[in-house]
Amino acid sequence: MRTNFTDDDEGKPVVNAEGDKIGVVTEVHGDNVHVDPDPGVTDTIKSKLGWGDSDEDTYQMDESNIDEITDDEIRLQRM
Repeated sequence: MRTNFTDDDEGKPVVNAEGDKIGVVTEVHGDNVHVDPDPGVTDTIKSKLGWGDSDEDTYQMDESNIDEITDDEIRLQRM
């Protein structure tokens, strides 16, 4: 099971522990990725990821939030 980011992760969906899509990876920068959140992502999920109420289009996420990275998606740990 892989939990570190690579350039191949760009464009992958990010899903929560239940499998619900919360966004898409737009950029990979070492141990961090930038995620464009799905418009339906709740404030609770945003708060737990430290995204807050930002005016940015994408949000940074680091490897500490990741449970697993597969060929098809990035799955977050249970929060």
